[in-house]
Amino acid sequence: MFRRTIITVALLSGLPAPGSAQDQDARFRPPPGWSGRHQATLYRERNFAGPAVSVQRAEANLGVTWPVQSIRVQTGRWQICTGPSFTGRCDILMRDVPVIAESYRRILSIRPVYDVAPPRPPGGGGVGGGTGGQSLRGMAAEFFPNPRRGGVALECRTGTAACAKQTADAFCRSAGWNGSRNAALRTVARRNHVVDVLCVRSGY
Repeated sequence: MFRRTIITVALLSGLPAPGSAQDQDARFRPPPGWSGRHQATLYRERNFAGPAVSVQRAEANLGVTWPVQSIRVQTGRWQICTGPSFTGRCDILMRDVPVIAESYRRILSIRPVYDVAPPRPPGGGGVGGGTGGQSLRGMAAEFFPNPRRGGVALECRTGTAACAKQTADAFCRSAGWNGSRNAALRTVARRNHVVDVLCVRSGY
């Protein structure tokens, strides 16, 4: 077993060159008077284990030689990209991802996001492998009105409350929570979809 190592990345050339397309995008430039702090940690193993790299500012060439399997977002929101200088496949994270989708495990650049617009929902092949859908997240819970896995609505074939609870619990655990406190069923074209899922840390 590898000893867990935390490395703080020194950011010497993380910002794009003046006049570049990235530099013109206000989402990635701190607003005047910005005094906040961003931090994210990338891990080599799932569920935030193994060697790790902690990043606090933009890094155009991350230099991580191993595939990233999980990411913890301590503060702020982050854009991760599979190419250097914020190219290739990119997505925006606003919460922890315990299991990264295979298509995002080679992360070559990362930078903070300063805008207030919500990021692209992870359903349909996002960083978390399509686990999610638009949600409202708090410190101890997260509400998913229409949870999805791989871009597909959660289905409960038996249409029972027990099935809805079991499906919601599995979904919440895959999203990094301990279980669900609420789940409802909605029938669409004779299919029972699990909706209104509240994921929580405890008390489920």
